[in-house]
Amino acid sequence: MWVWILFLALVTVFLALDLGVFNKEDHVIKSKEAGIWTTVWVTIALSFSGVIYWLFSSGMVENPTGLTPNNAVLKYITGYLIELSLSIDNVFVIAVIFSSFKIPAIYQHRVLFWGILGAIVFRGLTILFGVALITKFEWIIYVFGVFLLWTAFKMLKSEDDDFDPKNSFVFRQVKKIYPITGTIHGNQFFIKKMGVTMATPLFIALIIIELTDILFALDSIPAILAITADPFIVFSSNILAILGLRSMYFLVSRMLEKFRFINYSLVVILAFVGLKMLFSHQIELPEWLSLAVISVSLILGIVASLVIKEKPKASTEEE
Repeated sequence: MWVWILFLALVTVFLALDLGVFNKEDHVIKSKEAGIWTTVWVTIALSFSGVIYWLFSSGMVENPTGLTPNNAVLKYITGYLIELSLSIDNVFVIAVIFSSFKIPAIYQHRVLFWGILGAIVFRGLTILFGVALITKFEWIIYVFGVFLLWTAFKMLKSEDDDFDPKNSFVFRQVKKIYPITGTIHGNQFFIKKMGVTMATPLFIALIIIELTDILFALDSIPAILAITADPFIVFSSNILAILGLRSMYFLVSRMLEKFRFINYSLVVILAFVGLKMLFSHQIELPEWLSLAVISVSLILGIVASLVIKEKPKASTEEE
């Protein structure tokens, strides 16, 4: 139990330093700063694999699935890469939300910070529920597998529909509870106007981002449970991937058009882990193979996006 407490304390320290020291003053996160912080978070997450090895080799953490230290490290890194890759898709949606509500770049980090706090709490509950289901009902792994395959199919077939958060169910419901001001009031989520508490666009963006993360968790949690049902590995890899999401957003969101083929990487990853779940009792794949499939899928998607030039759109105007 103390290992969990120490890990949560470490996450709390990271968050306190983030908001209270490094980002105490609202400012625009530029690409260079975002790149540095993305490198820092990825380094911390990968370095944590050493902690995983130590914990499992020393027996200082519960090991309900009987993992060896080496297997625990491979499962942790594989799980982390899955969560990180699925987070890229989340970045696209966050960019649309910020654009729709015209959230200035200077306040976007504040919204994402509080969004991350909510995501950590919800992911923890979802992981606890998911691990409990798999432990008690083995057949649930097939349900998760089919769900992931269906998600991959929908992602493959989805067209570029315009997502407008202002027409969403969430936006309409919040309007019923709080009057919404159409203008930004600094970094405030609420303001009082003539004695009436009103929600600002920052709060609306925060709520929609929180609920969007819930939808993404429905994909990502079953995906990592296909790799391991060890609760500490699932939770730590998930949370460390989420902590790096903010800096990744400011780095990747400025290059969204360049990553045209990354969705195909996500389709391959989701389909792979879905099939792995469905055949988990018939075929046991080595951990290095799972790690290789996920890594190669991501690399090929990024390389293809950078190398293959987009075809120019046909002009509709007569010359």
